[in-house]
Amino acid sequence: MFFTLYVPCRSPWSNKYYPPLEDALYPSSELRKLEVEANEVFAIYRDQYYEGGISSVYMWEDDNEGFVACFLIKKDGSKTGQGRRGHLQEGAWDAIHVIEVGPEEESMAHYCLTSTIMLSLTTNDESSGTFSLSGSIRRQMNMDLSVADGHLCNMGRMIEEMEGKLRNSLDQVCFSWCYF
Repeated sequence: MFFTLYVPCRSPWSNKYYPPLEDALYPSSELRKLEVEANEVFAIYRDQYYEGGISSVYMWEDDNEGFVACFLIKKDGSKTGQGRRGHLQEGAWDAIHVIEVGPEEESMAHYCLTSTIMLSLTTNDESSGTFSLSGSIRRQMNMDLSVADGHLCNMGRMIEEMEGKLRNSLDQVCFSWCYF
C-alpha cells in the first residue's frame, strides 16, 4: 500500500503555498523583495555556471532578528535531460546553500553558510563502459561582512567561493584516480 504525502510548499515566484495553507508563514515585505531579487540574480548565476538547470531561492525570518536564505540548484546532466555535453547516461548535480544572516550591528552582519553538493553519474557506452558514481560533500563557512554592498552581494560572493572549493574537492576526490 502506498501513501501520497502532500507537504505544503511555498513558491518563490508567486509567494503562494501549494496546496493552500491556512496558517502559512510568509517573509516580510522587505525580505520578500530580497527573495525575488535573489531568484532573478541566481537564475543568471545558474545559467552561467551550470549551463541551465533549475534554481530557487527561499528566505524567511529567524528567531534571532536575522534571516535565513536557502539557494537551491538542480542540474540534470543526462542525455535525456538538460545536459549539453551528452556524455552521461544519467547524471545529476544538486547544490543546497543555506545562509544564516545575523542582525546588522554597526553596518556589519554575521553570515554562516552551509553548503551541500550531491552528485550522481552513470555512463554506459562503448568507449567508457558502464560506470556509476554518487556521493555528497558538505562544508561550512562563517564570515563577518560589511552590509554596504547589500546582503545579496555578500551571499553571492560566499556561494561562488564555496562552490569553487567544493568543485575542486570533488574533482580531487572523485576524478583524480582517472589520471594514474
